[in-house]
Amino acid sequence: MNAAAHWMTIVRRSEGAPLCAPLAERMRERRLTFGGRLLCPFLRPFFFSPEEEERVARSASLLYALGERVAAAAIGDAALLAELGLSDAEISLAAIDPGYGVASTAARADAFLLPESLQFAEYNAESPAGAGYTQRLSELFDDEPLMHEFRQQFAVRYFTPIRLLLDALLESYRDWGGTERPPRMAIVDWREVPTWSEFELLRDAFSSVGVPTIIADPRDLSYDGTVLRAGAERIDLVYRRVLINDIVARPAECRALVDAYRARAVCVANTLRCKIPHKKAFFAILTDDRFKQLFSAEERTAIRRHVPWTRVVRDGAITERLRDGRERLVLKPNDEYGGSGVTLGWEASPGAWDAAIERAIADRPGAWIAQERIEVRRETFPVCTDEGIVERDMLVDFAPYVFRGKVAGYLTRLSSTGLANVTSGGGQVPAFVVHGK
Repeated sequence: MNAAAHWMTIVRRSEGAPLCAPLAERMRERRLTFGGRLLCPFLRPFFFSPEEEERVARSASLLYALGERVAAAAIGDAALLAELGLSDAEISLAAIDPGYGVASTAARADAFLLPESLQFAEYNAESPAGAGYTQRLSELFDDEPLMHEFRQQFAVRYFTPIRLLLDALLESYRDWGGTERPPRMAIVDWREVPTWSEFELLRDAFSSVGVPTIIADPRDLSYDGTVLRAGAERIDLVYRRVLINDIVARPAECRALVDAYRARAVCVANTLRCKIPHKKAFFAILTDDRFKQLFSAEERTAIRRHVPWTRVVRDGAITERLRDGRERLVLKPNDEYGGSGVTLGWEASPGAWDAAIERAIADRPGAWIAQERIEVRRETFPVCTDEGIVERDMLVDFAPYVFRGKVAGYLTRLSSTGLANVTSGGGQVPAFVVHGK
């Protein structure tokens, strides 16, 4: 019996029962909103098998290990840093010794999982959002009446990344040499960001198990040469959610954080070296034979299986391949998020594609990458709309969280377009491992 089909049977059988309004109310009560918008307009989770779970975990853990290796190799290697497209300001920040050897305490590998394949589209090594949302949304669905009926036929299991994130942060703090038990933690980002409600979920969860946690805007921080503070509160550990792009663009407002980090007065996770594997050109390093000495033969086999061909855009042979390969290629900024600036060749007109190529060539070196098209997953999901419940064909982006090398859960986003992310208007659903009873 197919799990998704069985769930849809239950939904159709429940026609006329109030499903959407109660779910929406419970989401608001649990702060499951993104910029004030409900996180999940969908009425079913994404289901996958224990075998698929094992396959994804193995591949995502390897990708994390490769990211850490490239980050370590790039420090002091000007040519590799240039190939990755780091700016001078980003290189200066990466050169600061963070006091411990893990670039990315928390990472996320955005992927498409199909029955016969798993391919990664991007790697978020800097500030992956959504772990708090993911767990709380799973808990909500786990207690829904639809799930109670579903369990009569299927065993289900969801993931709890919040505690695993905390464990990883504390492990990085200990590696850094921190001695406070527990440390005082600050989740640091601008107060205007749409993910503030997730910070509140994480703050409450961390504090509830004995790790005092506050949320602080970088502008609220001060450093006196010895201690980093948010207001009057001493901070030992920063869970950094403010992006390095913002640290570079707004240096005065982030000076206290950077100065304390440089002086090793505070442990910061993720470190400012995480930008190295976060660049989309990281996949160009993985797939270009010029850098094959960084990887074993077995790792190169896995890379070919799971990572699409990627190159930094330069005038010359790469440009010719782009012009001839519109139906097979995508153009992406080397360092953006939320789908910003992405051009899918197969959805663009020839004129729009040529214009995108010219824009990429005219930009600064290393600003754009070209990537091979990958096969995506689509499934039918029931959606709550103003007209009632509507079944829609949705693209499924399946993104494992990897905390210090271990897969801890999955961000699953749905979209009716070729770009699947909440920032550009998609939605999120919880992921459950299922098998028949």
